[in-house]
This record gives sequence, structure tokens and C-alpha cells, in this order.
Amino acid sequence: MTDKSATAFRTIGEVSDEIGVPQHVLRYWETRFPQLKPVTRAGNRRYYRPEDVALVRRIHGLLNAEGYTVKGVQKLLGAKSGDEIPAAPVAALPIGELKAIRAALAEALAAA
Repeated sequence: MTDKSATAFRTIGEVSDEIGVPQHVLRYWETRFPQLKPVTRAGNRRYYRPEDVALVRRIHGLLNAEGYTVKGVQKLLGAKSGDEIPAAPVAALPIGELKAIRAALAEALAAA
């Protein structure tokens, strides 16, 4: 991590190193997520505010740790900021199938 304060602006290279995401991926995310708008200065140099860095961390976590797609993250970020982000969807088994599994396990335990 850099020696900058938490409120300092960061370059795309610093954010890339800090988060562990290549610079070209950050540029791609800027095209896919309208909420991610770093400040641009002379020469089109990008400067990420602390809230931009937090958003990059959130996007990175949703894509890589939670298993969301880019489209799924776009939908989540499109929701109101106060909305809670649901956990990754889990496939639900029908009740009958779960009961059959429980019965099979009970029989296996009784036989052991």
C-alpha cells in the first residue's frame, strides 16, 4: 500500500497495485459501470477518489469472490445505494428430494 492518506487521490497504477487488478481491467470497468467515474486531469490522466477505490473493491469482490457476472453486478449497482446486496443465488432442491436424501442418510446411519 502507498504512504498516501486515506483521502488522497490515487492514479490508476496505484489502484491497480492496491487492489490486484490490471489497469486495462479498470479501464474496462469504467466503460461497464457508469458509477465508476475517476477524475480526469490534463492529458486524460485518471485520479481515483477514495469512493472510487471503494467501488472498485466492491466490484472486484462481487465479480471474483461472490461469483457474479458483469451484468449481475451492473444490476446490483443499479439498485438504490441503501438496498442490501443479496448473497449469491443458491439453487434450491425440491422438498421431496431433500426428504429422500434425509431418509437415505438415516438408513445408512442405522445400518452402520
